[in-house]
Amino acid sequence: MKKILFFCSLLFGLSVGAQTIESGSHSTTGYIKIDGTIENSSHSTVGYIKNDGTIENKSRSTIGYIKSDGTIENKSHSTVGYVKKDGTVENSSHSTIGYIKDDGTVENSSHGTIGYAKGVKKEWAAVVYFFFKLD
Repeated sequence: MKKILFFCSLLFGLSVGAQTIESGSHSTTGYIKIDGTIENSSHSTVGYIKNDGTIENKSRSTIGYIKSDGTIENKSHSTVGYVKKDGTVENSSHSTIGYIKDDGTVENSSHGTIGYAKGVKKEWAAVVYFFFKLD
């Protein structure tokens, strides 16, 4: 009985430790763990977002940065976009390219749903959906 309880608590702990990244049709495309590890749908690590905002690929090479004001930069510190407090996502020219709603719905600039990232920080979701291709 103790083994069953331990196994169940272990499974519950693993499921709470990662938020699901979904496509517009609700199929799972990946996961973001609370420590910033980004995984694909097979749970293979494809990238990392560190506490200081550094974005790394699976080889731990820096590919970008998330600044505290929502600015997203590439590895050369050139601005590639912005995530505003209200969830509006803009490119480097301040043109709106999408929206990340409070409920985790991710929309393109025409308000069409392109995915779901419930419980994921808006900046992290923007990195995955709009700015960096991680695979």
